[in-house]
Amino acid sequence: MPGLAHPPRVSRQGARAWNLFVALVAGLVHTAGFAPVEAWWLQIGALALVFWRLRTATTRQAGWLGVGFGLGWLGSGLWWLYISMHRYGGMPAGLAVAAVVLLALLLSIYTALAFAAFARWRRDRPMADILLFAAVWLAAELARASWLSGFPWLASGYAHTTGPLAAWAPWMGVYGIGALAAAAAAALATAISAGRGGRRAGVAPAVAMALLVAAGQLLPQGFTRSTGRLTVSLLQPNVAQDLKFDTERMVINFERLAHDVAAARGALVVTPESVVPLPLSALDPAQWRRLHQAVSSPGRAALVGIFMGDDVHGYVNSMVGLSAASDGTGPTAYVYGKQHLLPFGEVIPFGFRWFVRAMNIPLDDQAQGRNSEPLTLGAQRLRPLICYEDLFGEDIVGSAVGGRAATIFVNASNLAWFGTRMVQDQHLQFSRMRALEFERPFIRSTNTGATTVIDHQGQVVARLPAAEAGTLESEVEGRIGDTPYAAWLSRAGLWPLWAAAALVIGLAAWRRR
Repeated sequence: MPGLAHPPRVSRQGARAWNLFVALVAGLVHTAGFAPVEAWWLQIGALALVFWRLRTATTRQAGWLGVGFGLGWLGSGLWWLYISMHRYGGMPAGLAVAAVVLLALLLSIYTALAFAAFARWRRDRPMADILLFAAVWLAAELARASWLSGFPWLASGYAHTTGPLAAWAPWMGVYGIGALAAAAAAALATAISAGRGGRRAGVAPAVAMALLVAAGQLLPQGFTRSTGRLTVSLLQPNVAQDLKFDTERMVINFERLAHDVAAARGALVVTPESVVPLPLSALDPAQWRRLHQAVSSPGRAALVGIFMGDDVHGYVNSMVGLSAASDGTGPTAYVYGKQHLLPFGEVIPFGFRWFVRAMNIPLDDQAQGRNSEPLTLGAQRLRPLICYEDLFGEDIVGSAVGGRAATIFVNASNLAWFGTRMVQDQHLQFSRMRALEFERPFIRSTNTGATTVIDHQGQVVARLPAAEAGTLESEVEGRIGDTPYAAWLSRAGLWPLWAAAALVIGLAAWRRR
């Protein structure tokens, strides 16, 4: 009618931009739920916000929400990759930023597909939609963790190493916790919407989810028993990454390493990953003998990070055991070689050799290790893990069950490539989750941090400050026994979780049709 102002219409592009902005902010909040902040409730709050937007989104809108959320979450959580590419790889700043953004966008495909599937098959029934959201979220996380060699960094369950959901770790592991968190977030959003609309239909599912989360506090815990205590010396040399492979500096670094190993007081001495950045065959035998002599008395041993192999068979990122029984070079020597290699840093994906070569990464295309047996030291069995191998519980569960199960997990890392902010605390949080899942202690020796001792309850009992050279002298209690999660994971892998997600999604799709 003339004289009456019509309310402004929001364009389709404007609505899409607003959805992307909301999703991006939610993704940033989601990252804040992880270490170093460790605010688990932020992780649930971020997913609740996304679920609230998804309840009325079209399939296409939901996909864009997934892209925005993934970009905010993984872009802010993986920004430190820029340091490795720009500062140490010599890549131009703009190109390094673009590479991080591109990686985040590629990983966001999983989230986008999950959100689109939810929008396609939701039924606008509170409990059904809550379960569907948890299922598509679980499927997306399992896919990111398993496909294309897997990259489960910042899987949502890691935000819950503290809080009410942590008690579920020895029962269903990090991905099961992530699904529970998604269900709790959806229930929270449903209850708030129901309260605003004066509807009661959404209250009952929210109460049910709250009771399920709280039930974790009543679950039995303590499935492992002590195997005694072991004194440990964990080295943190704090060698700058741009000096690590400098020829003249290597001599100085090795002299300091030999001194630190000799001065260590623990029965077990652990060095960081690649503390000797050379193949053993290229090292002066006299230098290697010095390290062996430092721990050659009975009852002592060292795990030293070095490369094994040759030009023909390839080089393997390894931890070599030195003890009175072996000097690490004979046929009976203990050698653990890294098995889950890092894409781009240790194994070059097809078609990306030019990209990796542009960053001048030494020993960038490595061979895969084979041995998974633990190193025995007195009453303890020590299972080494190199760098991000401890993200893959399904890979290492075989070392947590059975008669020859490890009593202590030993992680050796070098995160100097990525600076000291955020990445160290994130990786530490992942090790803490593994400790909760298997009820095993973790000890971590790193180049620049976080060098720590974690008990079987996921608590940090000793830690060196980041970016400082030193030796962490501490004691750790070994544990033996199988948690429920370790028992079913060792038999069936992640397939029970895949089956649960597929069942819920399949039922939702069938009923929608």
